[in-house]
Amino acid sequence: MSDTQQSEGLLATAERLIGRARAAGADQADALVVRSRSRSASVRNGEVENTQSAESDDFSLRVFVGQKVATVHAGQGADETALAERAVAMARVSPEDPHACLADVEMLAKSWPDLELYDSTEPSAESLIEAATAAETAALSVPGVSSSVGAGAGTGLFGMVLATSHGFSGTYERSGFSRSVSVIAGEGVKMERDYDFDSRVFFADLDEAEAIGLRAGERAAARVNPRKVKTGSNVTVVFDPRAARGLIGHMVSAINGASVARKTSFLKDMMGKKVAIDGLTLIDDPFVRRGSGSRPFDGEGVSVGPLTMVEDGILQQWYLTTGVARELGLTSNGRAGRGGGVSPSSTNVIVAPGQQSPEDLIASVGTGFYVTELIGQGVNPVTGEYSRGASGFWIENGKLSFAVSEVTIASNLKDMFKRMTLANDIDAKFSIAAPTIAVEGMTLAGE
Repeated sequence: MSDTQQSEGLLATAERLIGRARAAGADQADALVVRSRSRSASVRNGEVENTQSAESDDFSLRVFVGQKVATVHAGQGADETALAERAVAMARVSPEDPHACLADVEMLAKSWPDLELYDSTEPSAESLIEAATAAETAALSVPGVSSSVGAGAGTGLFGMVLATSHGFSGTYERSGFSRSVSVIAGEGVKMERDYDFDSRVFFADLDEAEAIGLRAGERAAARVNPRKVKTGSNVTVVFDPRAARGLIGHMVSAINGASVARKTSFLKDMMGKKVAIDGLTLIDDPFVRRGSGSRPFDGEGVSVGPLTMVEDGILQQWYLTTGVARELGLTSNGRAGRGGGVSPSSTNVIVAPGQQSPEDLIASVGTGFYVTELIGQGVNPVTGEYSRGASGFWIENGKLSFAVSEVTIASNLKDMFKRMTLANDIDAKFSIAAPTIAVEGMTLAGE
């Protein structure tokens, strides 16, 4: 059976579940089916450690009885009538939720662009093993690299089928391919670890395994014999792109409407106000072709294109579902995600790049700390207090000079966003596309 036929069959099942829910007494309902297919292989020091293949079709039925709502989950083959009856029975004994509802009919997507999210390429288990082995071999060939933590390659498929009782039905699929490797450089107590990976929607866009391996090996070797640095304040910290993605991720979390409604965001009172430097513009775009966070419609069937979340440092909007929007007195902007429930989520987050190259940005810093890896979860979402373990390289005379490890960097995100300088090295292959970012005025705890 083709993927198209399978999707059509799952959509028919979703629509049938809604009919059974209505027959059981639901006023409204929606049914979601999430398809998951994956195959992976891992190797370590030339030996195959694991090969794995998995697939599932998970059903979720959400029903409304007045202002009462309940959601039940099941796997394929479940008794549809019993599932619908159980959902309605649960809703009837649930407390009322004044904000629970389906999306407004006029907001439902009626058409959407072809986002090129599905690649039918199916790498065999043998080819995945070969790719993982090639990545590891390349990493181990770098002088100074002593051992492998492991390498892997994988392929997968995510599919979503959504139907609602008020007329929406839609399906889409997104493929995924990945390669990764982690290695150790040095010996004994002086060992250092680093990694590299790539993940793409289309197989042809994936970096060569050997290139991934070489980058991982070179990064690990560069970290050998790290030095200690003294504790200091007013330190300029430069986040390399993979660390900067996490920094921008904190802003994305802070402008999530659910956090705002719960008053657990340090930006909860900042709508229309300055939250970042002049020039920082953050776009959320679900319509990026071959984008890892792309989707033609959201988890409620709403389709809204690119949104400017922050413009020139000023906060413009929250991430919203229909229910969260009503709680805040607003209108959904098509950012509903579906997991255990319905909650706001980002798609492809793109930071407008700065003017300088990373090299020029580092040169302009003069003396500072270049972060390549962050450790721990020391971020308070309510206050914005930020404290993370970090490793990287010390900057002297505008150049990376020696490796640094076991330090802590600290500040407050509200201040950090207003002390940023952005480089121009945007890599849009990740769902958060962030450049190298320098942040002034941080505290560094070392010796």
